[in-house]
Amino acid sequence: MNRNKRWISAKHKCLTEVLTDHELASLGDAYVNFAYSLALSIDRRRPAGAKVKGTVLATAVKKAGLRQYLPSRMTRHSLSDAAESLIVYAWLNSCITLDETIAALANSEDQVEGFSKLLEVIRRRITFP
Repeated sequence: MNRNKRWISAKHKCLTEVLTDHELASLGDAYVNFAYSLALSIDRRRPAGAKVKGTVLATAVKKAGLRQYLPSRMTRHSLSDAAESLIVYAWLNSCITLDETIAALANSEDQVEGFSKLLEVIRRRITFP
């Protein structure tokens, strides 16, 4: 599995490339919703499924200071995609674990805070060749 994970993410040379990768965003959408659903299930102490709203992720990108790495004139949807891309990229490259992702979301006051803290942690840990 690790070899396959590296293959998926090997083409990125900088943070902007990761944030604007639409294929990563597609996988990231599933990962983010899965992780959030697990965090919600832990909080509620029963299984729960949920979809994270794009406005939450877009706001978290701005709050985490990642807006500067993105082109100007991006929609909220594009900003949301950027968050999903970065989060799944970090998981694929072992910068963050699923358990850390869940903990960041479960231990936050609200969704924006949880995702912005998660994005900040990822930004500190991420490196490029």
